[in-house]
Amino acid sequence: MTESGIHCRREAELIDRSGLLAPDEPAPYRVLAASAVFPVLLVCDHATNRIPAKLGTLGLEKANLNTHMALDIGAAAVTEHLSRCLDIRAVLSGYSRLVVDCNRRLSDSSAFPEKIDGVVIPENQALGDVNRRARCEEIYWPYHNAVAEQLAELEDSCSAPALIAIHSFTPMLGGRDRPWHLGILWDKDARIPVPLMEALRSVSGIEVGDNEPYSGKHPHDFTVDHHAEEHGLPHVSIELRQELIETVEGAKYWGDILAEALAPILGNANIYTRLSTEKSQNQTV
Repeated sequence: MTESGIHCRREAELIDRSGLLAPDEPAPYRVLAASAVFPVLLVCDHATNRIPAKLGTLGLEKANLNTHMALDIGAAAVTEHLSRCLDIRAVLSGYSRLVVDCNRRLSDSSAFPEKIDGVVIPENQALGDVNRRARCEEIYWPYHNAVAEQLAELEDSCSAPALIAIHSFTPMLGGRDRPWHLGILWDKDARIPVPLMEALRSVSGIEVGDNEPYSGKHPHDFTVDHHAEEHGLPHVSIELRQELIETVEGAKYWGDILAEALAPILGNANIYTRLSTEKSQNQTV
């Protein structure tokens, strides 16, 4: 083995032994406890731009860490507001999607993104197995275990709790305008998405995307598919245009709109049943 090879091996072993997260760093997730008026769990996969101190800035300019590359801008604030308004639990990710994307299957190359919007992430280039494993064991799986644990606790009082994921999107991508104020993403289970779209479209001036600007049928998304769809739990993903919610006032305004639209839907006991995963896309309450 060459001297450089020995150095790389020793460096990998050091990372493996010492861990990725320092003892004084925040946990890989946050749980917002609530009395659970509704048996519902909110999740926010891309809540923060935080990067473990050991990884520095991943070789990026600090300005990049304040963009949508690193987090879903405003999504955490909307999640927190909804949790307070509806008195429902929430789990929010603790580290940036640049470290590991909690809404991707680990087999997907974008789980450890090497480039976003043409910007190369230097420290993610040719990432070795040891470093991938550290990010999975210390960030990715603790977050998903927390989601699973909260759903399991809700199942003590409801056999089929609901899962709602909160994300945000850029107003333009690839030179194309994205005119929707928010988008409702779904696949086969219409119990929450369809009445939610109807309620939101009744509000004057709101442009609602049906599987826009992304689709709930996308095969690479993980959180909702893994924790809800695969188990027949009622679910929906909500995307909000980021410049609408990047301020405290904006997050509260759109959080209030969502809370008002969601409350009667979540108050319908008929949605809390476990569907066969083979139910048709037109399944409604």
